[in-house]
Formats: sequence, structure tokens, C-alpha cells
Amino acid sequence: MSGHESAEQGHRAPAHARPHSHLVAWSALVAVALVALIVGAVATVTLGTPPGSAAPAPTPTQPATPPPLSVTQQMLIDSGDPTTCAVSFAGADLDVPPMLQHEGQLYTALPIPVREGAVFAGWYATPAGAETLAISDRVNGSELVACEERERTLYGAWTAPEANAAEDAQIPILMYHQFTTKPEGESGWLRLNYAYIGDFEQQMAYIADQGFYLPTWDELSAFIDGRLFLPNHSVIVTDDDADDTWYQLAVPVVDAHQVLTTSFMITRDRRDLHPSPYVIIRSHTEDMHRAGANGQGRMVNEPVEVIAADLEASAAYIGTKEVIAYPFGHYNDTAKAGVAAAGFELARTIEHGYVHIGSDKLALPVIRMNYGMTVENLAAQIG
Repeated sequence: MSGHESAEQGHRAPAHARPHSHLVAWSALVAVALVALIVGAVATVTLGTPPGSAAPAPTPTQPATPPPLSVTQQMLIDSGDPTTCAVSFAGADLDVPPMLQHEGQLYTALPIPVREGAVFAGWYATPAGAETLAISDRVNGSELVACEERERTLYGAWTAPEANAAEDAQIPILMYHQFTTKPEGESGWLRLNYAYIGDFEQQMAYIADQGFYLPTWDELSAFIDGRLFLPNHSVIVTDDDADDTWYQLAVPVVDAHQVLTTSFMITRDRRDLHPSPYVIIRSHTEDMHRAGANGQGRMVNEPVEVIAADLEASAAYIGTKEVIAYPFGHYNDTAKAGVAAAGFELARTIEHGYVHIGSDKLALPVIRMNYGMTVENLAAQIG
């Protein structure tokens, strides 16, 4: 071996070490390239987003479509009246559309459905009340409308015709006239007409505290037809003439005890239609409360068309034709024909008795409430 060869061999790396050197070189190149890429990306971000700027906002999404309004919600909107309440009806074999009522006013014209082989038993505040026909839960035009968020559901019930007949309800219609603050009563021939207001207060308290059901006139009509169940524990309170003492003394008592009453008004003589939310005004005729040719009331002295015209005038002022009270209690077939011709369905007499299924709708009897009758006397008459 020459000296040159020995020197060359002294500087040459061993054969097994050369591939490792190449690997190191490539690793260095890759590392440099990665650093360059990272630096470039950071530079791009830095240049594209000025310091302090927010990240780009996300693309806005389309707002969700609101659900369609229910029938009752649409009714409330269409009414344009913030006092309206949408009342819905539920129950077996009932298909009754919702209706609008007014909060703080008496329910009006609640439907009375008809079903073959059954008798409607009323509307109730709860399904449990409808199941048991609980008087305390029954809802009708004797109470003020109250709703939650302007909506309410009433639950209907049915009973069998046999059960309705077995109830054998006898409905009393109380008839008051004038009132006095004198415990000893008034003098004169109309003494019995003037109920002592202290007795009246106790009587209204008794009706309220004992939970009597207070039927409306449309309910009484359906009951007479056998289409509606009324419990025996029912009573209707009425006053004749709409006298000043009725307004001044009795109406505040009615209001305090929230007892539905009907005031039969002679519309020629008086024009006060809304003395209390619990007092409804009905016709005592326009101008028939006077004696006719034979000394009895005009109702039994005038022809059908004159009677009908008078009642039409009275109804035009009151706004309804539902029921009348015969002046002086005088009536005959001609009077009844005049009432029917004017479009009234019911007429109340002064004859003693109770209303039952099949009663004559144009000759409804009453329980006359005279001076001296106490709450005990009332209880004996109505239970």
C-alpha cells in the first residue's frame, strides 16, 4: 500500500456510516421546510387580520317559522278586544266550537248540545266535576267569566233520560216586589209586597251559602223540554216592577252575595239596565202595566197584535226577547198568543207552584215572597 493510498483511506468514512449521514441531511432539510411553512402561515394570518379585529362572523341562518296560531288564538286576535276570553268545550260525544265571552261579565248563551238517547247535564269547570255532576263545579250564566291567559275550557256531561226523570226536579221561581227598611213593615193595602230588607239579606245569604244552582232562562226552557238536566237544588230569583226600593236596598244585597236575579222592568217607566253584573233585566211589558176596559190588566183586554207590538217595543230597549212577567199576573189565551207572536219563549205568572219537565212555558208559576217571610220560610219552600 502506497503512502497516498494510506492517507486517502485515513480521510474516508467507513462504509457503514455514510447512509446515516444522508439521513441527517434529509431530516435537516425537512425541518427547515416545516419551519418555513409555519412562519408563512403565521405571516398570512397576521397580515390578513389586523390587530384587535374580531374573527369573521358566521353566516346567518334563516329564522325558524313560528307555529301556526290555534283557532282560539286567532279568534282572540280577530276580536280586537282585550277583555275577550276564548272558551273551548270538551267532553264525550261533544263537537262544540269555541266561543268568545267577556271577562268580568256573566257567561252568555252557553251551548246546550243535543244527543239522541241522552240529556245534557251542563258544563263544568273540571273533568272530575263533569263526571260527578257536582253543582259546585257547574258553570252557567249565573257567574262571571274568569280565564287564564284569556282562555278556558269547560267540560260537558250527559245523563240518561231515565236519570233525568228520576231526579223529578221541581224548580222554584221566587217573586219579590218592593222592599222596606222597617222591621215592622209598611202600612196600606200593598203591605205584603214590601219584603223587609233584613229578611231578604238572610234569604240571599242562605241561597249562596247552601250552594243552590241558579239556572238561566234558556236553561229553564231546555229543562222543560227534557233536553237539560237541572238538579232539585236549584232556584231562580226574580223581582217585579224594578221599583226604587229594589235598586236602592235589594241590588246591593244581590251584589254582595253574587246571586243571579232577574228584574222584570216596565220599560216605559224605567231605563236603568245595569244596576249590577248579577242582575239581568227582562220585560214586564212596555206599557201594559195598566188597567184595561174591564178593570183588569191591558194584557187581557188588548188583541194579539197590540200585545205583540208592546212587547216588541220593550224588547227593542232591553235587547232580548227571552221571558216576560205578566203585569198583575193577568193572562189568558190571547195574552199568551201575543207573547208568542212577539217571539218570546217564556212568560211568568203569579200563580203558586214549581216548574217541572213539561210545564207550560207561557204560564210559569212562582213562589211569592211576602213581607214577614223569614229565611226559615224560604228554606221550607226551596229546600
